[in-house]
Amino acid sequence: MTLKDRITEDMKAAMRAKEAERLGTIRLLTAAMKQKEVDERVTLDDAAIVAIIDKLIKQRRDSIQAFTQAARQDLADKEAAEMAVLQGYLPKRLSDDEVASEVRALVAELGAAGPGDMGKVMAAAKAKLAGKAEMSQVSAAVKAALA
Repeated sequence: MTLKDRITEDMKAAMRAKEAERLGTIRLLTAAMKQKEVDERVTLDDAAIVAIIDKLIKQRRDSIQAFTQAARQDLADKEAAEMAVLQGYLPKRLSDDEVASEVRALVAELGAAGPGDMGKVMAAAKAKLAGKAEMSQVSAAVKAALA
């Protein structure tokens, strides 16, 4: 079963169970997926859907920070609940140690040395670790490996 099929089935299940918050979040995700398909005239695969989910989670994280600073805990809680639903569709993430070892292997493979090669290593890491790790975590590991 593809990720897209799983999301559709979860939407149907949320409708049957009358889970309004979960249903709203899943509908938001399907709308973002349809928008990408229409804009780029493509059929999304699992990797593209994971990228969309990552983007939506990042938006939620930024919103939570803004709402917390503005003392709007009710809205921050709503965003956190949406983020939890979205994270359920992500594949298992790599640990910090696994990310660091992958980055070290990439640095050795590319022959990178020094902070000047950060862009080259990040491009390769983004291609290899997309959906498997948070890119901020990858960036920190690349900086540490090149320092």
